Amino acid sequence: MRITVAGTGYVGLVTAACLAGTGNTVLGYDTNERRIAELEDGLCPIFEPGLPELLSQGRQTGRMTFTTSLEKAAAHASVVFVAIGTPPQPDGSADMGYVESFATALAPLITRTTILVMKSTVPVGTGEKLEKLINARSKKRVHLVSNPEFLKEGSAVNDFQRPDRVIIGADDHDAAQIVRDLYVPFVRNQRPILIMRRAAAEMTKYASNAFLAARISLINEIANICDACGIDVEEVRRGMGTDQRIGFQFLYPGAGYGGSCFPKDVPALCHIAISHGVTPRMLNAVHEVNEAQKQLILQKITRRFDDQLTDLTVAVWGIAFKPNTDDIRDGPAVDLIDGLLDRGASVRLHDPQAMGQARARYEDRIEYFDDCYEAIDGANALAICTEWNEFRSPDFDRIRNGLAQPIIFDGRNLYEPETMRRARLEYYPIGRPAVTHVE
Repeated sequence: MRITVAGTGYVGLVTAACLAGTGNTVLGYDTNERRIAELEDGLCPIFEPGLPELLSQGRQTGRMTFTTSLEKAAAHASVVFVAIGTPPQPDGSADMGYVESFATALAPLITRTTILVMKSTVPVGTGEKLEKLINARSKKRVHLVSNPEFLKEGSAVNDFQRPDRVIIGADDHDAAQIVRDLYVPFVRNQRPILIMRRAAAEMTKYASNAFLAARISLINEIANICDACGIDVEEVRRGMGTDQRIGFQFLYPGAGYGGSCFPKDVPALCHIAISHGVTPRMLNAVHEVNEAQKQLILQKITRRFDDQLTDLTVAVWGIAFKPNTDDIRDGPAVDLIDGLLDRGASVRLHDPQAMGQARARYEDRIEYFDDCYEAIDGANALAICTEWNEFRSPDFDRIRNGLAQPIIFDGRNLYEPETMRRARLEYYPIGRPAVTHVE
């Protein structure tokens, strides 16, 4: 099948590459000329395991091409996937400006019956609104299908190719079946393709992300209570997770969630609720707990150094909001670094993949190191914000000898307190016993 994918960001590129991998002829469209030039030169502009290989395969077979021409994008296919950003507005609602502008510009260029497949995360009711908007301007009938993405950064290719489920929301039976056929190659493991009403699919995306965010905020709040009560949250987590009704997924305490989904989708769902006369008490709490949690490492550092952060140097391991991505959006490390700089501290940063993103944000306000151990040399403390595998079993002797003061603040609970005691390192985790005295 011939497919156009509008938007070559994270979701759009993964969608386009995976669909091309099953034999479809895919045209990627974007207004970002630099991004399209990079893709045409064979470069992958984002870090995502497995994606560069898929893009290369698509280009070599001729099944994947790119353009900045909306006319070519419209003429290429009768199935158009929309993967255009819906960033948050100050009131928490999703900014639909980019999606609506695309739809308005595309409509008069449509020359055949077309299915518009919405991958972007959009408010409930968007499908109905956009379908009317486009059909009022198009000479041919357009059917809008909701097909929310459930891709985890760092495992997005695997998530697309081996989904837990595929959600298709459509008010037209034939349009739903055409989109369903595109996903059949990815569900031969008997995972379900769920076809439902369009508005229900739109809500499913928000509801799923809100539930997962709620699990994170809950275990973080439990961790903070454990900290106050002198209880090890790891023991509590094991006791909770072995209950089959609860399980262990998204039940790991830490410095809060970040990225491109949870931080914007929870407030957006709150806005949807309020606009329909519903008070989102739990959702508000989920967001508030996370915003407070992202300040926790800074608070621990401030307490340890008696509010004297001026001239303090802190090494930070990890600025990506999670491992296996270079995305730093709304990550806890960003809150930490901002807070340290505001209080007069210096920051020495290492991240395996996100250094380019960090440089774009901080420029020369912090120092950057390609080697994690060089980043700690002479620093007064080490703060760990991302659970990259290479941080899980480091040389603790090298850390102790490199730091001016042997202190670790662990925002991801990577280490055991007893291990830190033996390594003669002061250690401040989340919701676990701190090691405050070393010999």
